[in-house]
Amino acid sequence: MQKKITIIGAGNVGATAAHWALARRLGDIVLLDVMEGIPQGKALDLWQAGPLDGFAGTVTGSNDYADTAGSDVVIITAGLARKPGMSRDDLLARNVAIVRSCAEEAVRHSPDCVMIVVTNPIDAMVHTAFKVSGLPKNRVIGMAGVLDSARYRTFLADALGVAPADVFALVMGIHGDKMLPLVRLANVAGVPITDLLDRETIDGIVRRTQMGGIEIVNHLKTGSAFYTPGLAAIEMAEAILTDSRRVMPCAAYLDGEFGISGYFLGVPVVLGSNGVERILEFELTEEERAALDESVAAVSRQMEATGL
Repeated sequence: MQKKITIIGAGNVGATAAHWALARRLGDIVLLDVMEGIPQGKALDLWQAGPLDGFAGTVTGSNDYADTAGSDVVIITAGLARKPGMSRDDLLARNVAIVRSCAEEAVRHSPDCVMIVVTNPIDAMVHTAFKVSGLPKNRVIGMAGVLDSARYRTFLADALGVAPADVFALVMGIHGDKMLPLVRLANVAGVPITDLLDRETIDGIVRRTQMGGIEIVNHLKTGSAFYTPGLAAIEMAEAILTDSRRVMPCAAYLDGEFGISGYFLGVPVVLGSNGVERILEFELTEEERAALDESVAAVSRQMEATGL
């Protein structure tokens, strides 16, 4: 039986996620949006790629949540995108209402789904989805660290002149300026980056990673990143749909891990059919702990601002 993926929001991120899902042949796809005609047109265009790509599933565009019923994975991308001069926090008030509505409707039709939240600010939005959906903590996950780590690995690979696939690096914490790109654990095929790059270069890459989103926003002027965020969400969805137990950094609910409770925060998790199968906990240095505490403080302010 085909798996079913619903993507809520047919803007740049949602449509790109649908494209990646089709390319990876993950199952039947529903692209949903409140704008009439937009999801239908984009879905029809994608579906017609089947004969060329070899995709044999269906791609459905809809404005009706009834069409999403029985979804295995629901990806929420709906919401306002950043523009130059805006922080992720500037989006919070308006996107809370959007994500709340999406999560409530989605879970009403797909009560057994795993929900992936992409809408910014992600840590607050995944908290919102968790509170209103009633889903267990392991089945509500925020897409953040997969994207941030991809940016970190890209910049490191470029500085080193190596293939990005051979760079292994982890970004933890909030999806924002206080994120924590871990230097101590970053390596190239097992060789620590600290043996290959000087501290000034590494510090510059860390800062560029932390500002990776706004760098793209400043170039685009009218929107934010969508190619890699779309793929990052599908990378997570694929691990869940195939029960592959991939290890990825995601915004997961912490219940004592890393000494933190009651917050969604970017940490390395094992993704499988139940969503977050477990969180990989490890010892942090004092410097890393202090940085993670700053993320917690920032997430706490966001959570309070949601009113949930």
